[in-house]
Amino acid sequence: MARERDQMPLEGPSIDPTEARIKSLTLAGFTLIEHGLLIIIALLTLGAVAREVNSVILAQTITLADILLMFLYTEVISMIAVFYNGRGSVAPFVYPIFIAITALARLIVLQGKNMKPENIVFEASAILLLSLAVVIILRSHKQFGN
Repeated sequence: MARERDQMPLEGPSIDPTEARIKSLTLAGFTLIEHGLLIIIALLTLGAVAREVNSVILAQTITLADILLMFLYTEVISMIAVFYNGRGSVAPFVYPIFIAITALARLIVLQGKNMKPENIVFEASAILLLSLAVVIILRSHKQFGN
């Protein structure tokens, strides 16, 4: 038994250099694809912003819907920045939730007068649930780390 123990390697199993290289290239490829898609999303968002600004200029009026839509576009751009800079942080998980909260709030504000009261309660409850999810995510990240 002692002889078997002496022959066992002290470190973990050795990794084949070819396998490690393939793994590294695969990860680099996925990172490149992710960054490319984020650039496309940013360009599409900026195009939507330009289109919205153009419609505001042509209509010569600014409505609450226009302002709230600009907030959504701003949050999408912010989320892209977080994905580029926020690796290892909790922010990539929280930003989409913030966007969902903003979108639901926009829906309530814009359709509030025409909506059934129970639908407003459902959407407000969804905002509350999403807000609780953010609090739980942030507190658990603070308490337990990564």
